[in-house]
Amino acid sequence: MGRRRGIMSDEFKYELAKDLGFYDTVKNEGWGEIRARDAGNMVKRAIEIAQQHMAQDENQR
Repeated sequence: MGRRRGIMSDEFKYELAKDLGFYDTVKNEGWGEIRARDAGNMVKRAIEIAQQHMAQDENQR
């Protein structure tokens, strides 16, 4: 079974890690070393951004 392709680009994930304050951990130790709370916050923030973009798109119609 192959590895699943992620929904978020690597660039976006690194941007979120920087914004949320755990980029140094990712850079130095890899994604496997972030805390579960940080991963959850990253997903939560990605959802918030997606919802904002959807609302903007809806308002432009």
